[in-house]
Amino acid sequence: MSFMPKKLILCLLFTVTAVASPRQIDITLDPGVAPHGASGRLLVFLADNAKPREVLNGGFVPGETWMAAMEVANFAAGSTISFDAEHKAFPKPFSQAPAGDHQFMALLDTDHSYALTAQNEGDLYSAVVVVHGNDPVKLTLNKVTPGRPRPVDTENVKLVEFESPMLSAFWGRPIIMRAGVVLPPDYAKDSATRYPTVYNVHGFGGDHTTAWRIGPAIVKDVAAGKRFPAVHVFLNASFPTGHVVFADSVNNGPWGRALTEEFIPHLEKRFRLVSKTSARFLTGHSSGGWSTLWLQVAYPDVFGGTWSTAPDPADLHKFTGIDVTPGSTQNAYRTKDGHPLNLVRMNGKEIASLEEFARAEEVQGEFGGQFASFEWVWSPKGQDGRPMKLFNRESGEQDPFVQQAWQKYDIHRILETNWSTLGPKLKGKLHLVVGAQDTFHLEEPTILLCDFLKAKGQDVCEIVPGRDHMTLYQNYKTYPEGLALRIDHEMREALK
Repeated sequence: MSFMPKKLILCLLFTVTAVASPRQIDITLDPGVAPHGASGRLLVFLADNAKPREVLNGGFVPGETWMAAMEVANFAAGSTISFDAEHKAFPKPFSQAPAGDHQFMALLDTDHSYALTAQNEGDLYSAVVVVHGNDPVKLTLNKVTPGRPRPVDTENVKLVEFESPMLSAFWGRPIIMRAGVVLPPDYAKDSATRYPTVYNVHGFGGDHTTAWRIGPAIVKDVAAGKRFPAVHVFLNASFPTGHVVFADSVNNGPWGRALTEEFIPHLEKRFRLVSKTSARFLTGHSSGGWSTLWLQVAYPDVFGGTWSTAPDPADLHKFTGIDVTPGSTQNAYRTKDGHPLNLVRMNGKEIASLEEFARAEEVQGEFGGQFASFEWVWSPKGQDGRPMKLFNRESGEQDPFVQQAWQKYDIHRILETNWSTLGPKLKGKLHLVVGAQDTFHLEEPTILLCDFLKAKGQDVCEIVPGRDHMTLYQNYKTYPEGLALRIDHEMREALK
């Protein structure tokens, strides 16, 4: 799971007596930001008034900021609508918020991407307004969220955009695959040398622009001899439906085939890359960890090794704590004794339950969130044309039909079933590292997979004591220079 943090915000429980009547919330659309009107998902955020804030958001861990949402079509410029903060709200309807002063902000998510990216380019939003007691709330959408600067090619970092015939045919419109390509320091000087390739997949909420953030450091390390000369390709796995994880899907399309049969051949023609299995490496963290593990297992003849860290659940006996294997009746929200099923922990403390995360996601958007992202990849298509949900968002009850369909993405199950053919092809190619106290309990499914691999004579896993999802890459006694450099050194050895 990636659940890569937009902001880690500790859960704040409201304990003051709730206001009984619904809040009166009126929202006006300023013609200056939308002269022809606008449509989208309208969100309103409510926070305590303990300190001034310039913007409000749903946060990463549910609880501190309350939020409500409603779909708005054809919001006319200059008009005012009455906002319903009762029916689709988290953690509770706004009428149950504590008495006292609060801060409010409205945001119109014009492209329905909030669940994936939070506030982003083109979203219309209001100023944060302090409202006293149960006074009416009046907000005006009069600001436009600016876009991020488009990546610009440098001497050693290049943007690649490729229109995929496979994905475009699936969607019936042009689908562009993107990557940030980091070239070795001497790439331009030596026109003959061909290089191995490291394919890096980001976590949930990230994208290929990581290449511009860390690419210069990679180039510097290669020049200093700390890394081996290779071309680092930072793939973009972000899509409106969430993280595509480069797995073929009835909902998202053939992302795995598009990568291996179209995009990689395109990259190998454009750049001087060694077009051999042994020279194509994979690495990624979180959702990127699952993606790279999947790619290595699904395409063992394409890639020469994966270094997957804190991967999303690779054994569905432990999908974020839920047993999602055929016959399981485990509830997604509660343990057998009725306690909330914890999803997020920090410093040994339980921070948020799975139910809280799922309910918050339902308010933020109908697609693009973390759980919806899994369903867009793994679930069958429903009668409404959208992916079927693994579990009922109200009750937490699993759908046995969806549960069965998910088995084809259970990496442990795939390896166990096909070990006679996959085992020889994957020998020496799988490398897994996870923190023993992973923030999202991802060590649990990883350990199950690692036990199987060890039983098959492949001791390729490391469970790092004291480390969680966010601290795994920091220096440790088995990687004193940091995990990234150790992975680089192991890739170098694999080339010999």
